[in-house]
Amino acid sequence: MQSVLLDFNTRVEEVNKYFHFLKELTAENTKLTVLEENGNQTIKPIDPKLVITLKANGFLLLYNLVESTMRNAIEAIFEELKSRRVSFDSLRIEVKKIVLYNFKNRSAENVHSRITDISTDIIKAGFNRRKLFSGNVNREQITKTAREYGFSYDTDHAKTKHGENLDAVMENRNDLAHGNKSFADVGKEVTIEDILQIKDEVVEYLRQILINIENYLENQEYLHSDNR
Repeated sequence: MQSVLLDFNTRVEEVNKYFHFLKELTAENTKLTVLEENGNQTIKPIDPKLVITLKANGFLLLYNLVESTMRNAIEAIFEELKSRRVSFDSLRIEVKKIVLYNFKNRSAENVHSRITDISTDIIKAGFNRRKLFSGNVNREQITKTAREYGFSYDTDHAKTKHGENLDAVMENRNDLAHGNKSFADVGKEVTIEDILQIKDEVVEYLRQILINIENYLENQEYLHSDNR
């Protein structure tokens, strides 16, 4: 789980740098200095259309953070089960259902060589990182995932709004990715102040969800209560 947190912090730093640049770019006193061919410098205002495009692009960065974070976190759960050689029989019923569903959807050719002890190897053998989420991670999906695995989805509403802004992030990302809206359409609908607030709340929500998953792993809440 430590590698997940490290990757998250690295990605958050990248996101923060982007949005800091965007905020500075929209400041009234920010100008663009262009070096002409004759060696003279020309001061030009920032093109407002560029700012609109960059605001829209911010949703792509945020969604990338959301999906990568959740994918890495779920993979960490399976890595924990594998490293501890957890037996299928000792799992809580919710996790058993996930393992069986995963295993059912893998072909025999993909899993037979990975199994030597079916009671433990079945858990990781059926897992497929590529099948996780795929462009549809919002608050509802994270809440659903938390219930399925048994970890908490509770967060500090004052700081996270319980992830409600993830819906806007996902919808804007999908509209841009599928060509339903242009960058101009998306960017003009949000102010710089709004998107900075969305960024802060999304980052904090993900951070608190990761803490919940870390506690889930440390307390071995993936096990049936009789086996803890």
